Amino acid sequence: MARVQALASGFRLRRSGFWILLTVFSLTLLGMIVLFSASQAMDTGGVSVFKKQLAWLVVAIVTGCVAAMVPLEYLRNKRLIMPISVLTVLALILVLIPAFGVEVNGARRWLGVGFFRFQVSEFAKLTLVLMLACYFSLNQRKLKEFLAGFVYPCILMGTVAGLILLEPDFGTAFLCGLVGVTLLFMAGSRLLYLLPSTMMALIVFGVAIFFDPVRLKRITSFMDVEGNKSDGAYQLWQGILAFGAGGLDGVGLGHGRQQLAFLPEAHTDFIFPIIGEELGLFFTIGVVFLFLFIFIVGILNMRYAPTLHEFTIASGSLFFLTYQALINVGVVTGCLPTKGMSLPFISYGGSNLIVMYAFVGLLLNCFRSWAKLPLEKRRDL
Repeated sequence: MARVQALASGFRLRRSGFWILLTVFSLTLLGMIVLFSASQAMDTGGVSVFKKQLAWLVVAIVTGCVAAMVPLEYLRNKRLIMPISVLTVLALILVLIPAFGVEVNGARRWLGVGFFRFQVSEFAKLTLVLMLACYFSLNQRKLKEFLAGFVYPCILMGTVAGLILLEPDFGTAFLCGLVGVTLLFMAGSRLLYLLPSTMMALIVFGVAIFFDPVRLKRITSFMDVEGNKSDGAYQLWQGILAFGAGGLDGVGLGHGRQQLAFLPEAHTDFIFPIIGEELGLFFTIGVVFLFLFIFIVGILNMRYAPTLHEFTIASGSLFFLTYQALINVGVVTGCLPTKGMSLPFISYGGSNLIVMYAFVGLLLNCFRSWAKLPLEKRRDL
């Protein structure tokens, strides 16, 4: 009987991995189609942007395959994870130095090496998950303690999020903090420590926004979008108009008005309204459903994690994928203050696409590994 249950649950894990992969490819295909449409009116040429994203997609798929095949026990090795963590922190520091960091729109978030440019904060997400997974694994019996279970992990998270905040990139810093706190809670850290510190972090975050005129203006504009539609809320207002113009079935690919340079960043952060305008409400609901499907399938399979290390890798990958999608959709629909954050698998951007595929690879790696284990070992967590 136990063997039958093991085979059945193993089949479910493999099938779940297949459906997640199919969902990711569907989102990516939709993104490539809409990206080509949204980028047609760009001064740099839509075809050029499309070809760049296609090249990044090849790199992303290769990265995802590597992440899906790397032995998970390697990622538990402190001698591997520590150098990766140090290099990531050094890269985040280099970004802040004018001689190395590339500034775009008032933010210094990229490192340039020749013609190649990448966003370090995106790769820091991946490092954060691997770093916390390794730490939790090595200190599993101490996670109820104040120092080992709260202070030290917060130092790790705070270092990464703090450096990202200095770029400044408030959205990614908030996302890293949100995922980090979620993982810390799920690993077993006490709420007695987490709740007050989370409130304090939010206060500090709010103070940082208050003293940043650009971010503060975004908050105030968000509270009255129509009243600020010609100023601070222009981008959000154009996004809302795009959703309204699309109706139920959209105006058709390539026929959207917002792609004619009315909507800033239509091919990156605000590509979701382009989907709404050109393909309609049904497609936008479909996109949300696909991300929700990934989240539900992922959560349902977390119970099979045999170790805290693999549980943290899988859940961290899942949370970064779905939290980022949730924030992007919330921003472009006016439910959250405007903040530049890509829609996973759909928005233009090589760094984010590579990291998102790496997360998918790690998630599938965990599912495949768990499916091979005897049933009793899948419940040791």
